Amino acid sequence: MTNSEKLFEEAQRFIPGGVNSPVRAFKQVGGTPLFMKSAKGAYLFDADGKRYIDYINSWGPMILGHSHPKVVQALQRQAELAVSFGAPTEQETSLAKLIAQMVPGVDLIRFVNSGTEACMSALRLARGYTNRSKFIKFEGHYHGHSDAFLKKAGSGVATLNIKVNAGIPSAVVEDTLVASFNDFEEIEKLVVENKNDLAAIIVEPVAGNMGCVLPKHGYLQHLRTLCDRFGVVLIFDEVMTGFRLARGGAQELFDIQADLITFGKVIGGGLPVGAFGGRKEIMSKIAPLGDVYQAGTLSGNPLAMIAGFTTLSILNENVEIYNSLHKKTEYLEKGLREVLKKKSLPFVINRLGSMISVHFCENEVTDFKTATAGNNDTFKKFFHGMLKYGVYLPPSPFETWFLSEALTYEDLDKTIDACEKSLI
Repeated sequence: MTNSEKLFEEAQRFIPGGVNSPVRAFKQVGGTPLFMKSAKGAYLFDADGKRYIDYINSWGPMILGHSHPKVVQALQRQAELAVSFGAPTEQETSLAKLIAQMVPGVDLIRFVNSGTEACMSALRLARGYTNRSKFIKFEGHYHGHSDAFLKKAGSGVATLNIKVNAGIPSAVVEDTLVASFNDFEEIEKLVVENKNDLAAIIVEPVAGNMGCVLPKHGYLQHLRTLCDRFGVVLIFDEVMTGFRLARGGAQELFDIQADLITFGKVIGGGLPVGAFGGRKEIMSKIAPLGDVYQAGTLSGNPLAMIAGFTTLSILNENVEIYNSLHKKTEYLEKGLREVLKKKSLPFVINRLGSMISVHFCENEVTDFKTATAGNNDTFKKFFHGMLKYGVYLPPSPFETWFLSEALTYEDLDKTIDACEKSLI
């Protein structure tokens, strides 16, 4: 029995399913989840000492790689001072100021403790600002596990094949309207039909919870136009894409400005953190300025703030990192594509910046319906084959891969070689 198997057996005695986030349980791919011991740069080391090239990167935050020396040093210095205050700190203002400089349209920003909190709070704010109750989300887009968002939410819900979410009263999701991503006509019809009650449209500008799924040309602008036309708040969920796809996130990349933006992942440099920000007119409705209440005991935690500030400062001062990541991801895609073509398997590869996903299906993947058309048996074989040869992928076909700048071209070549071996 491996150390991971022993640890998983013990964990299941005290933790539901043995994990603290469902997708980690390997339900979609089978087998025993690996328990990690350490990480450095582009590599993970499990409880048995085996090294893996990492394409999860803590589900996105480790864009610079694990244990970046500047981030570690900053954390050590802060930990010696204090790990929490429950009072304002200069670090909060420094990080807020830096984000406002980097991201278009962020006049004010409020820090929270997770992407779930950020999206939940942004929706409440949009409702308070507009005095309307309904909102539109997209099938397969995941905005955290807040009740209203778990309607057709993709990601871990899809991985576990959960059709009905127990514990969520039907009344809670009555105001949650769901559209198919990239369908121009459907979203316009839905907005027009609900224009008097519609507070917000929330969207992952590039979906990452049904694999990496890109918006069709003009689709995000279509959402912006509809929101302007009917006084609806446009929320970009940039928990994944923020500071990963570009210095200013998807807003910069697509030249579209949302009214509110939610953040997580990279913003904390690997520590638990989230944030929501946007136009001053809307953000001024948040308490203590306004009557939309939101609070959090550990919000603005100094360790998270300094880790985020250090990470974003490196990205802000070295924007060529984004070009480097783009080239590495492009190189990986080309290599994987060449290997998979030789295997005579149906496949689709979606990629943008340092996000990429492989789908074992016939047709292009543009929404949740097409994302779920993939052959899961092939994905299972692929996943465990890659794991065998030292490549750690997300244990679900409904998750995007994330690359880090710490990856070398030698790592990419080893990954491509593992793909060749894993599907024999």
